[in-house]
Amino acid sequence: MRAGRVARRLAVGLLVLVALGAVVVGVMLVLDILADPPTAACPAPPTTFGPPISVAGHQEIAIEYACEGAVQRGTLYLPDGPGPHPAVVWVHGAGPETRLGFGGVLMPLVESGVAVFSYDKRGVGESQGTCCAGDSGHFNLLAADVAGAVAALATRSDLRRDEIGLIGASQAGWIAPKAAAASGKVAFIALASATPLTERLTNLYERLARGDEGRLSKDEISRRLAAAGPSGFDPLPYLKQTAVPSLWMFGTEDDRVPVNESIALLDRLKSESKDITTVTFPGAGHGLLDTPPSAPKAPPTLVDWILKRVHPATG
Repeated sequence: MRAGRVARRLAVGLLVLVALGAVVVGVMLVLDILADPPTAACPAPPTTFGPPISVAGHQEIAIEYACEGAVQRGTLYLPDGPGPHPAVVWVHGAGPETRLGFGGVLMPLVESGVAVFSYDKRGVGESQGTCCAGDSGHFNLLAADVAGAVAALATRSDLRRDEIGLIGASQAGWIAPKAAAASGKVAFIALASATPLTERLTNLYERLARGDEGRLSKDEISRRLAAAGPSGFDPLPYLKQTAVPSLWMFGTEDDRVPVNESIALLDRLKSESKDITTVTFPGAGHGLLDTPPSAPKAPPTLVDWILKRVHPATG
């Protein structure tokens, strides 16, 4: 009798623990949804443009636009002249990043007649909201912010509405395809040190490449990735939804992005008639668009690729 009562109590206790675990998981899912709602969208954000300020051969215009309850603030770097100019939106990588200053890859784009808009990442600098959902695998609000930026630029008469693209690095590889699919107004995507693979699989590669499980060969890391399989946020469905041309640049010694696996997936998409260009830089690491870049030829490669697909104003 006593043994039976003990068994029943243990069974009840186990059921209670299971139920509490389910409640905790449910609460965490709800919090994730509230923090990064799947319905996040900014197709026509309220936008304010500041007056143009002439600075060393170009103009700078402050822009603020509201997206999902938070005002995002940044700077539009505009080539001199009446336009209309093609334009790009800079898509941030991981971490609390502020807007780009006039330098790096931004300067040759503007000097070549391409406007660049860069804003403080959500929750960073002058932008409202909470940073940094992407670092935990949540990209809904970040993609909505990018799509909202494209929509804001498309209202300007001095920009070509049909030639607004996205450029960025690293984490931008997950954000840009989702933003392009949501926007429908993106003309091209140009990325460096980014991947079309899933977010958690890429995180696994980063841990293995930096030696968290000992010194492993590239072949062994590839075997581990193949065994793990895709998991986490997946940009592939969004890449399949978009028909715009895209550039993907890789450094062969990137320790954060699995280069061979990324190129293999992009080649598969190319075989499905997607307009995809891949470029590798032997011996280069992750920061292809850093200052200084890990491969000096990477920034001009990106600029040249864009210039072949846009029509800068003349005169």
